[in-house]
Amino acid sequence: MESGLTAHTFSRVRVLVIGDVMLDRYWFGDVERISPEAPVPVINVVQREERPGGAANVAANIAALGAQCTLLSVVGDDAAGRALSALLERPGITPVLQVDDQAETTVKLRVISRHQQLLRADFEAPPAYEMLRNCLGEFRRRLPEADVVLISDYGKGGLLHIKEMIEAAGEMNKPVVVDPKGGDFSRYANASMVTPNLKELEEVVGECAGEEDLKRKATELINELTLDSLLVTKSEHGMTLYFGDGSSINRGAAERDVYDVSGAGDTVISACALAMAAGFTNEQMLRFANTAAGIVVGKLGTAVAGIDEVLSEFGTVR
Repeated sequence: MESGLTAHTFSRVRVLVIGDVMLDRYWFGDVERISPEAPVPVINVVQREERPGGAANVAANIAALGAQCTLLSVVGDDAAGRALSALLERPGITPVLQVDDQAETTVKLRVISRHQQLLRADFEAPPAYEMLRNCLGEFRRRLPEADVVLISDYGKGGLLHIKEMIEAAGEMNKPVVVDPKGGDFSRYANASMVTPNLKELEEVVGECAGEEDLKRKATELINELTLDSLLVTKSEHGMTLYFGDGSSINRGAAERDVYDVSGAGDTVISACALAMAAGFTNEQMLRFANTAAGIVVGKLGTAVAGIDEVLSEFGTVR
């Protein structure tokens, strides 16, 4: 499959994404003085941007890589929800967003000056139970059309019925890839692959004293949760795919300038889901995901890796 990678490799792949969406706002400006009211910088905002975040950024990554994505989630009946909906009106994405007038669309506001983040402010309120039941019903209706299910958990309360979703996907033999959150991974039992970073994994299994200890604990977790595999991302040390029999495959990170790691996990799980659906080997999947993530960390904020960008590097990044 690797030698045949083209701009159209994923054109027929259909991904069903469900998870916590958010609106990422960026305020850019210059700092030239300290406030007389408190010892904090005063920024003169000269530019504002809005981008899809969370599961919405996952959907954007999938579309940028040339696949078709249906996105299920809940937003508030507010300006942020409407702005996010507008951002998702792009080729490759079918947004199915439940509007909850009791919830508040999650917003992450980042204030940036000279490429340095000065402040992040979060705004959020969890969705109502009835909206989440509606999402579960929509999930069951959309599931037969999907080649792979991707669950993007940001811990914002939008995945109350995740166990039923994984069970439903299993009954239809649909692979499920999960980007996890929190210290309890039992809710992800029976998924095909879970993709924590090293810090997230250690919150679950405890601190790991070296690679052998990490491999042992990862293997135990895979067997405890009946997963097919566990993909652990390790920042500048690349990523390792662990299996229940104690084996693993490692992929070192390519040497490059890291500009911003925001959203890199979204890119990794998007690339893995597409590679899985397209029949890549595990080695090819890791190389593809590593290449895509390397492109994204060279960009500011939550960003995507386009299929043409990946193709331009895929032949040289080893």
